[in-house]
Amino acid sequence: MANQPNDRENSIYILMISVHGLIRSHDMELGRDADTGGQTKYVVELTKALAKHHQVEKVDLLTRLIEEPLLSSEYLQSEEVIEGGARIIRLPCGPKKYIRKEMLWPHLDQMVDKCLHFLRQQGRLPDLIHSHYADAGYVGKQLSTLLGIPLVHTGHSLGRPKQSRLLASGRKKGAIERQFNFEHRIAVEEEVIQYASMVVTSTRQEIDEQYAMYRNHAPQRCTIIPPGTDTSRFSPLGRKKINPLLEARIDRFLHQPNKPMILSISRPVLRKNLKGLVAAYGENKQLQEKANLVIVAGVREDIRDLEESQQAVMNDLLLDIDRYDLWGKVAIPKHVTQEDMPELYRLAAHRQGIFVNPAMTEPFGLTLIEAAASGLPFIAPDDGGPRDIVANCHNGLLANTLQSDDIAAAMNQMLSNKKQWKTWAKNGILNVKRHYSWDAHVTKYMKEVSQLLHRNRKRMRRQHAMAFNTGKSPIPLVKMMLISDIDNTLIGDKKKLEELTSWLRQNSSTLGFGVATGRSLESAVNILKKHRVPLPSILITSVGSEINYGPELFPDIGWANHIRHLWRRDDLAKAMSIFPGLELQAQENQREFKLSYIATPDKMPPLEKMYRHLRKLKLHAQLIYSHNEFLDILPIRASKGHAIRYLAYKWGLSLQSFLVAGDSGNDSEMLVGDTLAVVVGNHSSELEPLRGLEQVYFAQNYYAAGILEGLDHYGFGGFNLPSKKEKGSNHV
Repeated sequence: MANQPNDRENSIYILMISVHGLIRSHDMELGRDADTGGQTKYVVELTKALAKHHQVEKVDLLTRLIEEPLLSSEYLQSEEVIEGGARIIRLPCGPKKYIRKEMLWPHLDQMVDKCLHFLRQQGRLPDLIHSHYADAGYVGKQLSTLLGIPLVHTGHSLGRPKQSRLLASGRKKGAIERQFNFEHRIAVEEEVIQYASMVVTSTRQEIDEQYAMYRNHAPQRCTIIPPGTDTSRFSPLGRKKINPLLEARIDRFLHQPNKPMILSISRPVLRKNLKGLVAAYGENKQLQEKANLVIVAGVREDIRDLEESQQAVMNDLLLDIDRYDLWGKVAIPKHVTQEDMPELYRLAAHRQGIFVNPAMTEPFGLTLIEAAASGLPFIAPDDGGPRDIVANCHNGLLANTLQSDDIAAAMNQMLSNKKQWKTWAKNGILNVKRHYSWDAHVTKYMKEVSQLLHRNRKRMRRQHAMAFNTGKSPIPLVKMMLISDIDNTLIGDKKKLEELTSWLRQNSSTLGFGVATGRSLESAVNILKKHRVPLPSILITSVGSEINYGPELFPDIGWANHIRHLWRRDDLAKAMSIFPGLELQAQENQREFKLSYIATPDKMPPLEKMYRHLRKLKLHAQLIYSHNEFLDILPIRASKGHAIRYLAYKWGLSLQSFLVAGDSGNDSEMLVGDTLAVVVGNHSSELEPLRGLEQVYFAQNYYAAGILEGLDHYGFGGFNLPSKKEKGSNHV
């Protein structure tokens, strides 16, 4: 598979993917929950900035469609036009209601399928896929492998470093695994890191220390592109007065509101370490004398309405404020919107305060950039992105945020030197514009992407020479599919096979080609090469238990996840061992989702007896008997027929758009139903019961000639066939 050739080098279509969080183009509800934070803001602003670039024609930001009465109906809109060529596309994925990202993993294959349908409807494929965070990385990798489109990935927050920091803070491994599902997340991150053509990082430390924790890390594929910030929103105070309503919302908590302000803004989640910040302030009387503490921990109506983990964080904060008797010194307002944030930074700068990010780990730190642009010096973790930001902006201090004493010492130092404070404030304003503008980000991004796309086009041109699909029309854009068995169907008549393959090449812009066989993938590829058949777009192998896509033979992970249902391979092998007349085939014929036997017909029991035995043991499987010689045991959802129906759904094609060809019993399920079917003239007797069915055509010609005859019979898409059928001209 491959993206269609793009003759217009300056008209790139980028598909952004950010699955979780509440995403819209305006009034973003940052901090509303643990999943709606810096990442959601980053992807929206990046989408807007890229859409303005002269090389970019179109940017779609793909996310979840959410239907929940307590949330805005905007999250239920399937399409939201942002500006220029930018849109937010929302697709159903899992439950209608909003759920946290750790609960999304079982539903991500649905997002893959929905995206394929979306791309078919619009009739154009992206030139580039850019995924954000591990869940979107899973979706992006599947789409990239299915479509042959290069993948760019931004991790934002990586599982291994986060897991390590949580363990270092004293959390139990079992507890954090239950909450964050790290094992699965890290496995996905390893796969995405290994596969992605480019990994975007914000800092050098992210490459050298965080990604280095992964065994598949490849530094040469990492590119540092610091995020931008909208300096039209985040800017110094100037002559404009602070909004008195916002000021009143903060000051109502404070006995001495005009003291310097220690400001912290984050979601109420454990890793943001707000508890450590309160401890640093509460245990230090000097700090309490010098400044007030203002914590903006998301937006809330009632703490009891928050999800459980956020409730725990907020309850701890309030208990600690009470424990240290900080009433009148700490403000923790309920309603500070995104529109208020620039004013809040300016208010803190006006009072010569500081910004503190006390997080356990910080991959980048977008709030640090916003604070710097507002003329507000900051303190941040000596970990991850803040190191690079301090090195570039020279406007703050780093601290070991796992130690509250270190946080307190840094805050005291910063609040004690007014002259240094002014230098830090001035440095931040100047250097943010130099290092962290969206223009600078997009310029470097497009330079790297242009080189990546150039390399990818050269690679795809080489691959097209080996495959049927010429790149004119990948699977999402074809109108019809021909799926054929290999042995005794596709292969057997060299001359007619050459005619068929020539015709398939000529019509590859609108017709896709695949094979469905009992052979293993390796065996199928070898036999096709031996008979000079170019690799098809789809290979359904091992009697329908595996689906791969050529020419790179990428597996369809969604299919594997689908057929795994109720499959207990080892227990089935043990259960079948009691029956006479069955001998396991060679090891190369055994697969993860297939047990294969050589059967002796006069010794093996009837299939129904075997089924009764399996049902008694509560084992679920399909038994497929073919050629009076072979018995295959498959998951209940796996077969050639089920695989074709899965492909019809996945790629948005009707079953009537599939013509399937076969010759034996293990083809029978794919030959019946709504597909158009042709049984070649040299078929086995097992298929005779299908004779007379409306959409099953029994050809007189053998092998590939029989397939050509079937194409002619159905007038398959009105294509021009190389010759009329030569009835009776081909024999075994």
